[in-house]
Amino acid sequence: MSAVNISLQPRPAVDASVDHAIQAILSGASTAETCNTDLGAGPWTFDSRPGYGPGSSMGDVIPTGSPRQGELPQEYRDATEAELEARIIAAKAALGDRVVVLGHFYQREEVVRHADYVGDSFQLANAALEHPDAEAIVFCGVHFMAETADLLSRPEQSVILPNLAAGCSMADMADIDQVEECWEQLEEVYGDMDAVDAEGLVPVVPVTYMNSSAAIKGFVGRHGGIVCTSSNARTVLEWAFARGRRVLFFPDQHLGRNTAKTMGVPLEQMPMWNPRKPFGGSDATTLADARVILWHGFCSVHRRFTVDQIDKARAEHPGVRVIVHPECPMEVVDAADESGSTDYIRKAIEAATEPTTFAIGTEVNLVQRLAAQHPQHEIFCLDPVVCPCSTMYRIHPGYLAWVLERLVAGEVVNRITVPADVADPARVALERMLAAKPPAAPAAAWENAS
Repeated sequence: MSAVNISLQPRPAVDASVDHAIQAILSGASTAETCNTDLGAGPWTFDSRPGYGPGSSMGDVIPTGSPRQGELPQEYRDATEAELEARIIAAKAALGDRVVVLGHFYQREEVVRHADYVGDSFQLANAALEHPDAEAIVFCGVHFMAETADLLSRPEQSVILPNLAAGCSMADMADIDQVEECWEQLEEVYGDMDAVDAEGLVPVVPVTYMNSSAAIKGFVGRHGGIVCTSSNARTVLEWAFARGRRVLFFPDQHLGRNTAKTMGVPLEQMPMWNPRKPFGGSDATTLADARVILWHGFCSVHRRFTVDQIDKARAEHPGVRVIVHPECPMEVVDAADESGSTDYIRKAIEAATEPTTFAIGTEVNLVQRLAAQHPQHEIFCLDPVVCPCSTMYRIHPGYLAWVLERLVAGEVVNRITVPADVADPARVALERMLAAKPPAAPAAAWENAS
């Protein structure tokens, strides 16, 4: 898995900016819709308020004590887009190889254009490893991603998150206290979790999606479990089933369900664990028969996609190729032509040799950027309402300019550090993922199914 180095690529001829699209809607220059008019304001407007901010996750409940961003200096809030761009370019030039800027696929165009590497969370963490001499890694993504970069970077390197309020509602849906309580309740059903049966299998192997906190990754590492990404989820589940009778999969129920279904696990053997209910809302008999216990978590971006949207796309665009992310609900994945990770979607479009119409079910910043980069195709987001990831959208060029200019001045702000007692077992879980390899023959089919 390698990130894409785009720092030297020219800007697309077509405007890839979701922010520009939102401003056009708010001014009446566009007849499109947005899910929240507050998206037109600077994210600093919401820094002092609890919540994920406007966008796809605005209805999700943020945990008490979630990180808040301090006040951004007025000069960055007042600066124009062009002024911020010039300041970022100047700061990066002054810092040179001392800094590497990473941009997630879902970041706004005004931030991504300054990234040295663009990719998914794990690709970007690996990209940071290619710069062991950099003093600072500026991660334009969300909190759990910066944590992962800190886990994999050298101790003397500073990992910086431009806006501390850029969390992840899905990652927050499985906090460490809830997971530990779940594990204790499962012990009441299955007995000693470390005991192996006659076939050498333990009762449960925990598997966490990359989109989880370092504390959750540490829990998994301590309990013989493993981390997965959206592109290797099936390989990881095979690894887990070779070691345990069943899997506890969190925090995203949809990725777990969609992946296990492609492996032949019946839906009735995939009960949901709701941490707000005793025994997750299940019972001992159901849990005894389970193969995959799914956590009651989801991505609010991908939950917006529906079968009706796919039907509409097919009716209006005969021959359309529908590709969705495996974090989408099962019915949406089943109705699509293909499902795959963000990198899978990008590569599928790049590989299309003939002009093609694509309807894409993933975050709108990536979709709009792909449409701008590939004008030979017609590429549009399945959801007609412009509704970016609430937390990715908290990273604004103003924050990027601020953290870079503070580095130029010799000050590190917004550093993300994972404590050693969490980091050590979390690295174990990540190392297990890196070591897990699919069998040679079905590898390509599994990757496409994920």
